[in-house]
Amino acid sequence: MTGMTAYDDADIAALAERLLDRTLPKDQWTHAAHLAATLRLVRTRNEGLERDLPGIIRACNVAVGGVNDDHGGYHETITQAYLAAIRAFVADLPEGTSDARAAAALLASPLGDKAWPLTHWSRERLFSVEARRGWVEPDLAALPNPPAI
Repeated sequence: MTGMTAYDDADIAALAERLLDRTLPKDQWTHAAHLAATLRLVRTRNEGLERDLPGIIRACNVAVGGVNDDHGGYHETITQAYLAAIRAFVADLPEGTSDARAAAALLASPLGDKAWPLTHWSRERLFSVEARRGWVEPDLAALPNPPAI
């Protein structure tokens, strides 16, 4: 987990709550925080996340002074790909695994690398306006756990 933040269970619960209530400071909304918060949401409020998470992230971005446009902020393809991958990751966890242990394992996995999506999409396709606005199928390699959208 070199370069990644280590979280305890309380940190992860707080990340998810602060995402939901739009009080997570922009400097704390890192890749690791995205993954840890999504892990917690999958484990605690799994139903409807494909539908709800986009609005949650967009609202959080705006609340911290960010924008959601064709060049920055919310990205549909990346969000849905990570959500599907995290769902599969959570399904394979041993029963009783704490959020802290689950997040540490997730961040140490290939998903912990911000470049993970580029193993499935070309840079041009992934960072297109089309992929930011809506789901775009991978053009390099199929996802082992595609989103159910």
